Amino acid sequence: MWRKAVLVALLALGMGYLYRTDPELPARVLNYLSQSLPQLELSDSSEPRPPALEEAIAHAWQTLITTPARRWGRVAVGVNACVDVVVSGVGLLQALALEPGPGRDHEVLHGKEDLKEAFIHYMGKGAAAERFFSDKEVFQRIARAAAEYPGAQLYVGGNAALIGQKLASNPQLEVLLCGPVGPKLHDMLDEQIVVPPESLQETDEFHLILEYKSGEQWGSSKAPQANRFILSHDVSNGEMSTLETFVASLEEFQPDLVVLSGLHMMEGMGRDLWEERLKEAVVAISDVKNEVPIHLELASMTDRDYMNRILQEVIPIVNSIGLNEQELLFLTQSGGGPHADLTSWDGIPDVGRVSDILLWIFEQHGRADPESEADLTRIHFHTLAYHILATVEGHWGNQEAAVASGARVASSQACGLQTVDISKVILKAPLSFYSSFSEPRESLTVDPTRPVTVWRRGNVSFHLTPVLVCKQPLRTVGLGDAISAEGLLFSEVAAPREL
Repeated sequence: MWRKAVLVALLALGMGYLYRTDPELPARVLNYLSQSLPQLELSDSSEPRPPALEEAIAHAWQTLITTPARRWGRVAVGVNACVDVVVSGVGLLQALALEPGPGRDHEVLHGKEDLKEAFIHYMGKGAAAERFFSDKEVFQRIARAAAEYPGAQLYVGGNAALIGQKLASNPQLEVLLCGPVGPKLHDMLDEQIVVPPESLQETDEFHLILEYKSGEQWGSSKAPQANRFILSHDVSNGEMSTLETFVASLEEFQPDLVVLSGLHMMEGMGRDLWEERLKEAVVAISDVKNEVPIHLELASMTDRDYMNRILQEVIPIVNSIGLNEQELLFLTQSGGGPHADLTSWDGIPDVGRVSDILLWIFEQHGRADPESEADLTRIHFHTLAYHILATVEGHWGNQEAAVASGARVASSQACGLQTVDISKVILKAPLSFYSSFSEPRESLTVDPTRPVTVWRRGNVSFHLTPVLVCKQPLRTVGLGDAISAEGLLFSEVAAPREL
């Protein structure tokens, strides 16, 4: 055991020295070590040595993740909530007597063939997606088949409920959850979550989570990584029916932080509904007290007009947003931002391109300019291999801890563990990258002994940390919500919203 500790310590010291003398060199060394060190052995025994880079990063996180000086006491979360039925995607489609074939995306699912094609389309990309199923009766038949499928499991679902559950695991927090909460979901929620009586309803909303494993194959389609495809026929969440109840409850609850999600659910209800309802949502959000920061959690969408309206009308009036690589790309495509010509990410999203899009959001729809009237000052971006927390200077603190804690929970929760087990994870993040895709740009590297790389572009700071990716994830749904919740727990607002 002592040999392992000494070796890791020497590696850490060496990497630190190399980084100071030549910022380009550690990346080349680390790339070599990541291939060779896993094959080394600690002693004469046959036990293989755990990967040194993963171990160094996991150890460094423990030092980096520090509690903020001022912590949240009361957090209000709304407004989408449901019961998730998690099942094997390929297994369920086979049980529905569907045959594999070509994949094709559908903005709305109108039948089982649409479901099959959309599932194959996203499974082949290894990408997460969520779609509305328009036919209520057919959806109910699919839902019954899913619930009866061997190994199917029921969980708390919906971004708001999942974020609320994660926040409620902190005993020092009081959490208010507002959404369509049926009897089964109410029984599954953490006891310390407060649900307003107006949010309770007689029946539950069910969402089907069709999961697939890395390397899983159906017909000619093979998943490059584990992920999930979500479908639902959910009118309560689709209409954001509890939004006004949520905002009205804030006056009595007096939260320090508001977390809002569920806007993506309106997309499947049709343009006439979402146009009117979005206007009402903007009014409701604007009614939240100015001194209370608002975090908006985004999710998968397909209607560019709808996403552009959210970009123009909602994002500027919230303080923080959370999103993944699919949502970031669709956002820039919808708003005509940088790299909008990309149809999809080619493997791990390029850090420089991601940085360009994040900066554009702040400059066009946020508060990168101190004279701007927009409120957006924080974006938490997460993808499989790494996370970036981008903030406008002077508005947020404890960013290193926040981004590292989000990455740590991604590593542990995907493996179904409470802590990171380095034998079950692998480093996939780039060890060297550029701060922008185009000039002028800065060459940057990851130092495993302090695995949060920081750079600035104008008035915006970027904090990047690798993710130790679970080799055999047990459950992928809800990871983004856990990441955002954990990042918010360790974030500290440095200044109140101005009137």
